Amino acid sequence: MSAELNKQLSKKPPGNRLFWGALVFISGFFTPLFIPLVLNSNLSTGLKSVLSGLLAFGIPELFMIIAAGILGKSGFNYLKKYIRLVFRVYGPPDSVSKTRYIIGLILFFIPILLALVLPYMLNLVQVVAENYVTISIVSDGLLILSLFVLGGDFWDKLRGLFNRNAKMQFP
Repeated sequence: MSAELNKQLSKKPPGNRLFWGALVFISGFFTPLFIPLVLNSNLSTGLKSVLSGLLAFGIPELFMIIAAGILGKSGFNYLKKYIRLVFRVYGPPDSVSKTRYIIGLILFFIPILLALVLPYMLNLVQVVAENYVTISIVSDGLLILSLFVLGGDFWDKLRGLFNRNAKMQFP
């Protein structure tokens, strides 16, 4: 841990509450991983769809509320501050070199191109059909990795896509 993290996080809430609250908070993000288990179960189709939807969009939020209750206001603010500081210290740098930017763009566009081409290849190439889920998961991971390789300036460019009044400035 860096000196900046230690300095800003010197005031900790009680250890047991912090541990259990953080555990509940973090485990909430892993609930979508149980969706394949629900889909492969012998439950009815309606129940599978309800449980899958809850595992993706209801239960993680519920875990956050429970974690906030366990941590209390000061503990929850401490955990949020800790997570922000970790991402600030260990997250992507603001600007990156030209080589890293090009590599990041390649990593960014490969998953997009795969998403466009793979559905048409399912019936033509048997290997793609057999490994479609694996290819999709690796492709999604590659897209997330590319955002960290591209750096913080690229995140600002992406944020500009969702701002109607954003203007592109050319040098």
